[in-house]
Amino acid sequence: MGGQRPWPRFAADEALWARLASILAEGRADLLALWGEGSSVHAAIGDSIEHRIAILTLDCHDGEYPSLGRFHAPATRLERTIRDLFGLTAIGLPDTRPWLDHGRWAIGQPLSAEPVPAAAATPYAFLPAEGEGLHQIPVGPVHAGVIEPGHFRFTASGETVVRLEERLGYAHKGIEKLMEGAPLEKAAQLAGRVSGDSTVAYAFAFAQAVEAALGVEPPARAVFLRALMAELERLANHFGDIGAICNDAAFALMLANCGVLRERVLRTSMASFGHRLMMDRVIPGGVAADLTVEGKAAVQSLLAEIRSAFPALIRLYDNTASLQDRTVGTGIVSKDLVRRFGAGGFVGRASARDFDVRRDHPYAPYNGLHFTVPVLPEGDVNARVWIRIREVEQSLNLIDQILAALPEGDTHKRIETQAGEGIGLVEGFRGDIFVWVCIDGEGQIRRCHLRDPSWFQWPLLEAAIDGNIVADFPLCNKSFNCSYSGHDL
Repeated sequence: MGGQRPWPRFAADEALWARLASILAEGRADLLALWGEGSSVHAAIGDSIEHRIAILTLDCHDGEYPSLGRFHAPATRLERTIRDLFGLTAIGLPDTRPWLDHGRWAIGQPLSAEPVPAAAATPYAFLPAEGEGLHQIPVGPVHAGVIEPGHFRFTASGETVVRLEERLGYAHKGIEKLMEGAPLEKAAQLAGRVSGDSTVAYAFAFAQAVEAALGVEPPARAVFLRALMAELERLANHFGDIGAICNDAAFALMLANCGVLRERVLRTSMASFGHRLMMDRVIPGGVAADLTVEGKAAVQSLLAEIRSAFPALIRLYDNTASLQDRTVGTGIVSKDLVRRFGAGGFVGRASARDFDVRRDHPYAPYNGLHFTVPVLPEGDVNARVWIRIREVEQSLNLIDQILAALPEGDTHKRIETQAGEGIGLVEGFRGDIFVWVCIDGEGQIRRCHLRDPSWFQWPLLEAAIDGNIVADFPLCNKSFNCSYSGHDL
């Protein structure tokens, strides 16, 4: 269908859609994304062996389509979202409760051709749990810390959690609706605000999608600068996470020291690119800020400081018995669940899923750089910490290579107005970020879908806490560090 790049899109009938459900259920492919558009649904699937990607599009007759979630659990929340936003119903979906729509929007089905009056807010029907001596503990959506909103409903036997159910959607911002009709510059800004801690990765994926749609190749220097920003973003977030996980295990010393390193990364980003988070620095056609000689020196100084300070923190983490007692064997996610959900990032790699977009769907400049993807089999909090530690080490080496190979030249290429359709796929610090964009002949966004890695990680948190004590939930939750904002859009 059409001229989608860099991967093809095919029209599907219900027979092919049913075959897709079987392929996903049997584990022969991963569901990368599932979204609506008008009266159609799109599914992006990836072959984890040969690393091929394709999009299937199904027209929904009478606003209905066969459910993938009936056979493949990772599709369930996505299909609930499609109904909330587009009014398209997945026939056979076992869970028909609203997901993003809490009954508080001004209109219902806001992305459909004909929105409907808003439904009245009703109590959310949490799943029942039966057994002697069970009690429920509601947590959130407003939390004690300065964090985003999400509700967690625990069912426990004493202190042991027997079920956790999440209720998300409180941070829904209507990003995809705001994208409609937006010029590329405005749309790029919106993409960079889906999840602020991943602003570089989202802007990178959006720029990829636009450039694929329009057949634009950004300048080589811009490509390397994007990767430099992406690795700085990865460092800042991993330092923050390592410290915060240790703090949730009552080891504040690691939080303080990792916080210093995170702050150093943010200040270096400011000195090098003019913004602590490097927001709006990656744009379609290239980048909006160049790296000066002074900026390069600041990055090199940062690398030296990290290499001096971080090894001692690793030893401190590894040799503190009270800390290991909290993280080792806590919050285990099985390899099978990670494989079924196609969970990426440190959540997947800590449970033996050997997947990284930078290597498996290589994009410039990573296709010319050397790095190792760390993988561990244990699947516990400790493994998720160690994946972050090893990724910090890899990012340091990648930045060395980027600075050494950074070419001279332009940092941006002008984009001509035309229609097109494209996909971007980038490895953010949480995992793979997927962006699909359709541009009209006026150079405005006709439709854009952005999928955060958290969509396939949040459900696994429910499994991770099962059988653990309630007091270990903050530790498990932080070891995942899923994005509320990225999920809720």
